[in-house]
Amino acid sequence: MSKLKSKLREYIEAILLAIVIAFFIRTFVIQAYKIPSGSMKPTLLIGDHILVSKFNYGIRLPLVRSTLIPVGTPRRGDIVVFIYPEDRSKDFIKRLIGLPGDTIEIRNKNILLNGLPWSDTRGVYVDTLIIPGSVQPRDNFGPVTVPEGSLFVMGDNRDESYDSRFWGFVPMKDVLGKALIIYWSWNQENHGVRLGRLGSILH
Repeated sequence: MSKLKSKLREYIEAILLAIVIAFFIRTFVIQAYKIPSGSMKPTLLIGDHILVSKFNYGIRLPLVRSTLIPVGTPRRGDIVVFIYPEDRSKDFIKRLIGLPGDTIEIRNKNILLNGLPWSDTRGVYVDTLIIPGSVQPRDNFGPVTVPEGSLFVMGDNRDESYDSRFWGFVPMKDVLGKALIIYWSWNQENHGVRLGRLGSILH
């Protein structure tokens, strides 16, 4: 009976240790996400599963979001996962366009960064219609200056992304991590694996 109890205790200890390690990795190192929308097309498609590094921007305490160990800071062009400012129960993924102190303006879909045209190599535009800024900010926006401690983000699918143009800046403390790689991709329309996307490094 004592051997059985000892064996049972070993199993329980092993399970608890595995849970602690998994929690640590998910909280501080890396986390998996599934892409639910097309706002980042063609970089990310609906059904892509990605790994997001939580270590790149420093080790942070959960809930309070304070940085314990600074490692790096977000850079323009990074694909970042963050807490959606208008509903903190949701996480969003977008591309980082504006850093603190940057002035962002959009004129007829063209992005101006600090008054100069920005080479928008990742953005795609699927709608030829130009919407006036007086109607909505999709195609004509700003200028605005990104506040200290905040970021300006946009989806790569510029015409079909709900992003900083509509709801404002992302607090730096709400950035959860940097998207690294597509580890799985499932095409819901033809019920097949997109083999060519597996292992794609995100940049």
